[in-house]
Parts: sequence; C-alpha cells; structure tokens
Amino acid sequence: MPEAISLKINGAPVSVPASTTVAAAIAMAGVSTFRLSIHDLPRAPLCGMGICFECRVTINGEANLRSCQTYCAAGMEVRTDG
Repeated sequence: MPEAISLKINGAPVSVPASTTVAAAIAMAGVSTFRLSIHDLPRAPLCGMGICFECRVTINGEANLRSCQTYCAAGMEVRTDG
C-alpha cells in the first residue's frame, strides 16, 4: 500500500496516497470547481493530460499550475479559484 501524505486543499487537511495528482486529491476532497472562467462559469479538468489548462489551481502561492500534471507533496497548500 502506498504511503499516505497530508496536504491542505482550500485550508482543509486531506490525506492521499503518495503519487496522487493534485487534480485527483481535489476530487477526492469533494471539490468540483477548480476555477472560474472569465464569464464566472465553473471549470474543472477536461483532458487530464495538461493540454486543456482547465484544471489550473494555486499551489503554495504559485497561481495557474496544472493540477493534473502536479503530484501531491507533504505539506502542500492548494487553493482552487472556484
């Protein structure tokens, strides 16, 4: 069984298996809106491979990172913009 790591998503503590992508951790935390479009419409991962950029979130203060291409790390702070 993979080792579990802890991180925060929108301030809430979450524990996920190591090698989990941030997009998967956000979904496991029950968050369905990752960001808002320029027309304030909810957006979430579409392609899951970094092409569409719909899964952008803020990680450790750095905005617009693709959550489907980023692996979780212990202590990581993730913010969705939705």
